[in-house]
Amino acid sequence: MLVSALIRRVEAAGGHAMVLAKGDAGAGAVLLVLAERGQGTRLVERMPALDGGQNWIATGPTDLSEPGALSDYIARRRRSDPDLWAVELDVADAERIAAEVLG
Repeated sequence: MLVSALIRRVEAAGGHAMVLAKGDAGAGAVLLVLAERGQGTRLVERMPALDGGQNWIATGPTDLSEPGALSDYIARRRRSDPDLWAVELDVADAERIAAEVLG
């Protein structure tokens, strides 16, 4: 449900979203590749917050331009969590949109 909402919101803002790894519909971690004009800028993961809500926290490799860094990281994570979702959001201000959808 969260992934579908993210995709709809990004497309409504004139961007593109692509599922890189499809997880279980009701379980699994969610990783987002925040991109602009095809260049990944950050990798964030949905994590529980102290107030009971959820936040997007930076995770994974810091240099997403390094060849294979992103795909290797996702593959390692999926070995330990086959329900993992990985979604690329290619839109201006992707981080703000992700925060809006998380609510």
